[in-house]
This record gives sequence, C-alpha cells and structure tokens, in this order.
Amino acid sequence: MKRITALLLVLGILAIGQAIAVAQLTDEMKKDGWVSIFDGKTLDGWKSNEKYDGFKVEGGCIHGFGDRNHLYYMKEEFKNFELMVDIKINDKGNSGVFFKSQWQEETWPITGFEVQVNATHGDPIKTGSLWGLVNIPKAPHDIDKWFTMHVICKKNVIEVRIDGTTLFTYVDPREDDGPQGTITHQTRRISQKGYINLQAHDPGSFPVFKNIFVKKLPD
Repeated sequence: MKRITALLLVLGILAIGQAIAVAQLTDEMKKDGWVSIFDGKTLDGWKSNEKYDGFKVEGGCIHGFGDRNHLYYMKEEFKNFELMVDIKINDKGNSGVFFKSQWQEETWPITGFEVQVNATHGDPIKTGSLWGLVNIPKAPHDIDKWFTMHVICKKNVIEVRIDGTTLFTYVDPREDDGPQGTITHQTRRISQKGYINLQAHDPGSFPVFKNIFVKKLPD
C-alpha cells in the first residue's frame, strides 16, 4: 500500500511500504527556513535530564530506553515554530515529544506541552494527543512503523498532524492576558519560549526518532 508521509512530501520522495530513510534538508527546505536539530550521528546539542543515560544514537536514529528520561535540545528555545520528526514505537511502548518546556534536572516536565506517542500502551491517551488538553483515543499508526509527526505552534494556536493528516487545531484561550501582555502563571505555558525534548517513558518503552527538523515562524 502506498503511503506518503508529511516529511517525505516536503522532500518530494514517495515511500511505498518502506521505512522512512534518514533524510537531508533540501535547498528548497533551507530557503524556507527549515533546520535540522539532530545530526544523525551524535547527541550534540542535546542533554538528558536524569542522572543516567536514557538515549543513544544508532543507525542515524535517537533510541530511548530504560527508566524515565527526557532529552532536551539545549541549543535554542522556540516560541513560534513548526516541528517535524519521524518516530516509531514498540508494542506497549509509551513516549512523547515536548515543546515550550523549561529545563528540569529530573522528573516529568511540568511546563510546556506534550504530544503523546503511544500506539498500544495501556494509557488511553494515544499518539497525537495534546496531553491534558486534546485526547486522541485511537493511534493513527501501527506499532514498529515509522510515522511523521508535524507540530505547528503559532501564538496561541497548536496544530498536530500525523502523516500529513491534521488531527486537530487547538486554540489556547490564555495566550493574551491583557493590554500589557504580562506573562502570568496562567498564560506562561503558551506564551513562553521553551525547549523541545523527547521522552523515554519506562523500561518497556523503546521509542525511536530521526529526521528532526524545525522552522521558526515570525512572532
């Protein structure tokens, strides 16, 4: 069966029942503002937030494993942006992609947003869900199969796409708290800049990530 992922659409490559290859930014993508934040070889620019390693690079991919861990991209914080990443997850695995998070030395991120990665884990919140805000009850992909997550975050609007299909557009009502534009506790999550980070959830979860591309959008 033919399936064209959102990322491969951008690259102009047709995938026919095959795993997504490690992709390179095209000149057209570069001109459009896309940058790669994972070099496919090392974790340069990335930092784990626990006292043990929970991520490794093999075969051009970032592999999550072991106990709870979050891998932050520390070179830049993003506010308005698009993010595309290719992901696969094992049977009963759980993971997530966070954005607008502030750095934490340990535990689950308490700021920012999480887009869930979960095909068959017992947690009823499945892939594409915006944790705590929008619930997708059935995963839009299969276990151990690559899919492309595309997140568009512009001011107080967040759009999530899987393999080119828009799952939802979420409008956060807390983006503007008044004429002064003061960031308060209630508005901080959507208004702030923050880091992108990847989740290793538990010893039974083995998420894999590659082709991590970001494009900054104007404020």
